[in-house]
Amino acid sequence: MLCASILSEIQLKEEGNKHFQAGEIDKAIECYTKAIKTCKDKTALAVIYRNRSACFLKKENYNNAVSDASKAIDVDAADIKALYRRCQALEKLGKLDMAFKDVQRCATIEPKNKTFLETLRRLGAEIQQKLKTTFSTDSRVQNMFDILFSDESDKEKQEKAANNLIVLAREDAGAERIFQNNGMPLLVQLIDTGKPEMILAAIRTLSGMCTGHRARATAIIHTVGISKLCSVMAVDNEEIVLATANLLQCVYDSLSGGDKRNYGKEEALVLDSSKDLKDILLALLEMITSKKVSGHGRDQALNLLTKNVPRKDKKNTDNTKALFTIDHGLKKILKVCGQVPDLPDQLPLTENTQLIASVLLNKIYDDLRCDPERDNFRDICDEYIKSKFDPNDMDKNIHAINTLSGLLQGPFDVGNVLAGRQGVMEMMVALCGSEREVDQLVAVEALIHASTKTSKASFFISNGVTLLKDMYKKTKNEKIKIRALVGLCKLGSAGGDDYSMRQFAEGSTEKLAKQCRKWLCNPTLDVRTRKWAVEGLAYLTNDADVKDDFVDDEAAMRAMFELAKSKDKTILYAVACTLVNCTNSYDKKEIIPEMVQLAKFSKQHVPEQHPKDKKDFIERRVKKLLKAGVTSALTVMVKADSSVLTDQTKEMLARVFLALADDIKDRGTIVAQGGGKALIPLALEGTDKGKIKASHALAKIAAVSNPEMAFPGERVRLPFTSFSLSIKGMKVIVRILHLPSDVHTQHKQHMVIWRDTEETADKGIVE
Repeated sequence: MLCASILSEIQLKEEGNKHFQAGEIDKAIECYTKAIKTCKDKTALAVIYRNRSACFLKKENYNNAVSDASKAIDVDAADIKALYRRCQALEKLGKLDMAFKDVQRCATIEPKNKTFLETLRRLGAEIQQKLKTTFSTDSRVQNMFDILFSDESDKEKQEKAANNLIVLAREDAGAERIFQNNGMPLLVQLIDTGKPEMILAAIRTLSGMCTGHRARATAIIHTVGISKLCSVMAVDNEEIVLATANLLQCVYDSLSGGDKRNYGKEEALVLDSSKDLKDILLALLEMITSKKVSGHGRDQALNLLTKNVPRKDKKNTDNTKALFTIDHGLKKILKVCGQVPDLPDQLPLTENTQLIASVLLNKIYDDLRCDPERDNFRDICDEYIKSKFDPNDMDKNIHAINTLSGLLQGPFDVGNVLAGRQGVMEMMVALCGSEREVDQLVAVEALIHASTKTSKASFFISNGVTLLKDMYKKTKNEKIKIRALVGLCKLGSAGGDDYSMRQFAEGSTEKLAKQCRKWLCNPTLDVRTRKWAVEGLAYLTNDADVKDDFVDDEAAMRAMFELAKSKDKTILYAVACTLVNCTNSYDKKEIIPEMVQLAKFSKQHVPEQHPKDKKDFIERRVKKLLKAGVTSALTVMVKADSSVLTDQTKEMLARVFLALADDIKDRGTIVAQGGGKALIPLALEGTDKGKIKASHALAKIAAVSNPEMAFPGERVRLPFTSFSLSIKGMKVIVRILHLPSDVHTQHKQHMVIWRDTEETADKGIVE
């Protein structure tokens, strides 16, 4: 029996050797592994481990190569092959001192072996160079801090030192030298100087140090402190606020494991980070209602909550962060939503703050997993709004109504239920009749948001049109007038693009749209007021007559595109809606003639297409939009902050791009104006439908464009080809090629066209 076992081990080993010599490494590993399981002889086992170590070296699995070689060396300390293989693996792992010791033993055993002597010389030189670099880095770090703290150093020298420190911190070796050389307390001192340029340098250096490194991230939290970081993020300096928000995000990713990128660093052994993560969330929730925090700081605190509270993957059943945020901060978020900037004693805000808060509410609500959790969310909102209604305090009443507006812009189902509560609509109507301008503004905006659903709009058509018309005709205040007009626009578009479901008389919607375009083109009005003109057009462009009139008014189109590029990013959704309507890039149900006849027979309503929604009209509108500069506006919109640029908005932008790229003649213009680069993030992030639309648009562009132009960015050389491509561009190609063939055959057809294009490369690009 023993002889048979030995024979089996020898056969497996020999078979493994044959596979290794033939280059079949995986099969060789399989044979050696089987032999290891049955082998009882220590000497034979050491040889098999040594052979498997060689396989792991070939596979670049250096940790396993070290492990197997070490097991062979444990049996025979003079096993020269195992020693050299371990040396090679250790060198690849960056452990030069340990590799040097192994090759030194090899050279002692065989002093005339040229390979060992050459490796010994090379490793010795590398170790000396590393030591030299380490010591020079230490002196550079100290020198940079000396320059930054010196009162005699000129500004240019200090800026250079600060930039060098930031660059050094982005490399692991440099970050570790800063950390080891008392860098953390020195960076805190830089923050304490109060000089903006010093604070910025310190914050950016800390960001580099903690990126992908859990131990250093933990040290930053405990040395610098969460409260100090939040106080820095509270300042009224947008650049410092953004840098600090980025630092907190890097810390959070490193502590939670959210940073999935491979930095080539060993896993640090640190204590459980759950308490630190919870403390960060609590600190951010405290920030959003503090009067000491600037508008920019509040925006970034809300953004950080939006990015880190909801689950990244809905398959993960753990939504404890959302439940924790509801318990400790839902009322605080509602307070931000209810702020009315025109009233005294309000929190500092930007034009984007309340929309960001609404997006956060929506994300948290979407993260809830069951009805009891959603009921609890709704009950807290209900209780908060009820507590603000006070017949003796009009300011509290408009705070309550503004909070409701925030909910209607976020978790609409919750806002819709609360809007239907007894007395709420009556309060809105009463505020519309108030003498104070601020009361009327808040009430009209709430009415507009509340009439989103057709059923609600029908209620307002029968009950609220007269009120809005009176406000529009009688008020002399342009701000109120335009909001009343938007309310009328929204009610007039309740039938969507169904030609037979027009809510107002023939020509009324065109008149409303004309007034919206007039306000949109009026440079004397502030951005916030002109934004409402775009909101009106977003509703009215469901009507094909309005679409045609709008694209014929080049001044109005250019005015809208300029607004889309402004700092007020709350306008993005309305602009995207308008463009989707003008290009007819929304989903349309296929009309089956038999079903139409059946519907008519059963006296059911059948939607009718407007004559101007036919293909030739759509193509004409697309050409006019391109001529007016729609592509450059879209590229700016894509770069907006992720909290304001919601997945739904991204999907609409992708739809517009796909419509623009339909004609092969227009694709070069789209690429020239940055459309190819703008489409890449849309193809990688957002809703599934949006990513598919963006990928389709990119495939159309790539079919007729040089990919180096279509996909700009950080480049890599593609194997088997003569050209380079941006890394994100490669991700998009992979995505397109892996789309389900039964649904998205066109994408693959476009890629085949690109593959076959002579200027790009041979067929190896796809392979």
